[in-house]
Amino acid sequence: MEVIDGQWYMGGLDWDDEGCIHSSDELLSVIDRVGFIPLFENVIPGFSVENMTCLSYWWSGDADVDPWEWRGVLARTGKVAYGKFFGNKTGFISKKWFPYFVNYRRSGYDFDALYDDGKAGYREKLLMDLFIPSGVDIWDVKVSALPSLGLSSELYTHEMKEKAGFGKGGEKNFEGVLTKLQMQTYLTVKDFKPRQNKKGEEYGWE
Repeated sequence: MEVIDGQWYMGGLDWDDEGCIHSSDELLSVIDRVGFIPLFENVIPGFSVENMTCLSYWWSGDADVDPWEWRGVLARTGKVAYGKFFGNKTGFISKKWFPYFVNYRRSGYDFDALYDDGKAGYREKLLMDLFIPSGVDIWDVKVSALPSLGLSSELYTHEMKEKAGFGKGGEKNFEGVLTKLQMQTYLTVKDFKPRQNKKGEEYGWE
């Protein structure tokens, strides 16, 4: 995707092109084979979901053929990691490759150690404490004890903003902090759902 004279343009293939990906299952096979792939066009020519799919079906809303919908389809399977992993841009990483990204991006740190060494700010800690509260050693907690300790493995972004004190009159740069934690592989995207206004009408995503 690029901007030309103020207009956004996407690359892609014809549906009948031999290299075109037609379904989320086909994309999953590519991710498993290659290891990782950005969602949109980048500095590596041809290396993105955008460049391997048919432009005509993007944002059609049909999960069978729409690459935009495949983000949620694949994220929900747990077979790949999805998030802002590539230069603060979104993409997929296979289960096999994700530990290598973790080792490199975290430099051997769990989050508490990263924070204790001054390599993470308090805003990152506000978000991470929603998942692993300070002072709790996740490896010493029985699975059955997690709910009673207030631990959660999944939260939607509007819940995170509210619980961590971001938003109007609170902490700033929620999106930037969330992106940083994804780049460091501490958080990944698990699902999407449309936002709703006070009338119950859907708009946007979270």
